[in-house]
Amino acid sequence: MPKLSSLLPLLLAFSLPAGAGEFTATEQKVPNMKAMFGQAESRDVVAARTRIGGTIVKRNVDEGAQVKAGDVIAVVADQKLALQAQSLDGQINALVSQVDNANIALQRADDLLKKGFTTKAAYDQAKTNADVLAHQLESMKAQRAVIAQQTREGEVLAPKDGRLLTIAVVAGAVVQPGEAIARVASGALYLRLSLPERHAPLLQLGAPVTVAPRVEGGPTRQGKIVKIYPELDNGRVIADAEVDNIENYFVGERVRVYAPVGERNAMIVPRDAVTTRSGVDYIRVAREEGPLDVAVVFTDAGDPNKLEILSGLNAGDRIVTP
Repeated sequence: MPKLSSLLPLLLAFSLPAGAGEFTATEQKVPNMKAMFGQAESRDVVAARTRIGGTIVKRNVDEGAQVKAGDVIAVVADQKLALQAQSLDGQINALVSQVDNANIALQRADDLLKKGFTTKAAYDQAKTNADVLAHQLESMKAQRAVIAQQTREGEVLAPKDGRLLTIAVVAGAVVQPGEAIARVASGALYLRLSLPERHAPLLQLGAPVTVAPRVEGGPTRQGKIVKIYPELDNGRVIADAEVDNIENYFVGERVRVYAPVGERNAMIVPRDAVTTRSGVDYIRVAREEGPLDVAVVFTDAGDPNKLEILSGLNAGDRIVTP
């Protein structure tokens, strides 16, 4: 009669469910993910500044609006410019009349000179007078163009394409030349991370990061570290991470981020190796005397198809999967 020990492998095979698989639990290196807060920042935050002093007479946009470079955010008016323009217009009209009369006098002197009824000196005097008045008219028109340009510079323009973060003036406010009245966030958003300095040697460029959902049940987002700053700030290392699909985040919004700082040993098993009965999680382990359901504690492993076993399982255990 055969010994019982020689029949155990055969009995174990018959005791496993049909189609069951088996593998050996081993520890493996996984990234040591540290939870932290990241703050959404814009690549560029540019101030929209006034170019002349005066009074705000119009505000075209509000906070949160999307603007294009060159869009008029507000209009500044200076009443002195209007008065100067009015004065120059009157002087230009007077000079136009004087130039017309000088040209008529010059034409008359030219006709008389050809007929011999006037002197060359009189003709030269008429020509000089006409030229002087013409140059004065050109100078006055140039001054008028300067006033017109200054008036146009009353328009406060968006410096870049982006989203308007703040606008600090209302109609009727008095502003000075060069005063910043609005801030425009331009460029893609990124996450600014801040970690304790003990993690500085472990942080690497290109390391993947995971952004937790903004709301319960929302999607997680993946990204990578693209910049590590060489200077510590109050004992913390600063890094920037690029993450897809965060264009609708608020500038300055804080979100939970998981970033790798070194590696650690972990026991990773397929998710379908764990079964739950009466609120307790089990993994079936192959033993010589037959399969045994062992209670385990686990957490997510980052891969939706795998779990990390925290307790209840030892390296070398043979796990039976359905």
